[in-house]
Amino acid sequence: MLILYETPAGYAVFKMTDEKKLKDVDNIYEHFSTASKAQSALELVSFKKFKTTAEAVEGATAIADGKLNKTLKKLLKSKVDASEKLAVGDSKLGALIKDQLELSCVNNAGVNELMRGIRLHIDSLLGEHKAELSAMNLALAHSLGRYKVKFNPEKIDTMIVQAVSLLDDLDKELNNYAMRLREWYGWHFPEIGKIVPDHQAFAKTVKLIGMRQKAINTDLSGVLPEELETRVKEEAEMSMGTDISPIDLIHIEELCDQVIELTQYRAQLSDYLKNRMSALAPNLTVLLGELVGARLISHAGSLVNLAKYPASTVQILGAEKALFRALKSKKDTPKYGLIYHAALVGQAPPKLKGKMARKLAAKVSLSTRIDALADDSQGATVGLESRALLEDQLRNEEERGPKRVSGTGHKQDKYQFKSETFEYDESADGVKKGKKHRLDDDEELPQKAKKIKLEEDEEEVEAPKSDKKKKKDKKVKKESEGEE
Repeated sequence: MLILYETPAGYAVFKMTDEKKLKDVDNIYEHFSTASKAQSALELVSFKKFKTTAEAVEGATAIADGKLNKTLKKLLKSKVDASEKLAVGDSKLGALIKDQLELSCVNNAGVNELMRGIRLHIDSLLGEHKAELSAMNLALAHSLGRYKVKFNPEKIDTMIVQAVSLLDDLDKELNNYAMRLREWYGWHFPEIGKIVPDHQAFAKTVKLIGMRQKAINTDLSGVLPEELETRVKEEAEMSMGTDISPIDLIHIEELCDQVIELTQYRAQLSDYLKNRMSALAPNLTVLLGELVGARLISHAGSLVNLAKYPASTVQILGAEKALFRALKSKKDTPKYGLIYHAALVGQAPPKLKGKMARKLAAKVSLSTRIDALADDSQGATVGLESRALLEDQLRNEEERGPKRVSGTGHKQDKYQFKSETFEYDESADGVKKGKKHRLDDDEELPQKAKKIKLEEDEEEVEAPKSDKKKKKDKKVKKESEGEE
């Protein structure tokens, strides 16, 4: 019987000297207890080593994917006859060899124990190939590890996290630059700030006009509509701004270039983020949009981390400060976090926003798990179906209106006063009239009580006097002892 054993350095084929040893499964380990016993039980027939680390990785991944490597095929065709049995450690690999090479493969409990013994003494069994094995162990481990973590470049969520963070930073910087440009140029032409609200259009207009005196002869049709162009030219003639020097204008124009470039780059980055989100998380993008979805992924750290969160966490993700403040002060917890900026929550009326955020968070949690863990064959079908369902529910809720408070649906009958009246029956009382004057005989009782109360008050008044006397006596006694 021949035995196929895969090592990091290559494929080894051993021959079993005595096949009867495999029948006694419990005692196979005794035949491999030492290196000398293992060498006597097995004989190395052939060893086909890998030329490069890439070939070793290819062979390992091919077996994992259920395929036969070319190197292994050549080795088995040249060294194994169709009449001989081949012991294989993996049943799947045995099935592949049987189908493609028509060789009889064996895989049972005895073969598994045999492989365990070979693995224990592989260094001594390979002989002269021992050095190659130790060198390839580490190299193959590193290469195989890199191969396994090498995902599809389109599915790397790190790029999305960086892109959405850069987009937020660009918005801040662009806003600062645009405000500085408006304030700076406003000293020369203050009226244009209210006429042109868009930052990019404002920067282009300023760059074309330059000094406001040239505005009449400047063609602004490529930047502004006709109405705004006429208004800018009219205001430029009677502007109340101060004059600026040519050097000031040069720096203002450079700032205009910066604003225009940043705006154009922001548009390119937004398109890039949209394409990335459609490739990475299509269902999440359909439900929330690329910007809100990217912010959720960035806040969670990765798409897999977001998929691990329950729907309740996704709902308030981004409102952690408000949540802990509410828990500390024992007030109402927030209903939504970053998910508030989604279109479905924004479309809902104020009374239904919390309810819509809760339903949307449940669908988002399901969609992220499909995007992160399922294969690409699903596409965005789950997200589209969930969005359609949520839109229908929102439409139904708006048509139905707010629900009635519990109990208001039951109509109570109007109370009617009864015409019959009843008088109180004194005979039904348990106290008899004769016993009413029993205390009249003891009229002196209150006077006695008053006397007892007076005596108690006198004793309370006398008590502090006696205490004062005792203190005086003690004082006199101390003074007399001191004189002695």
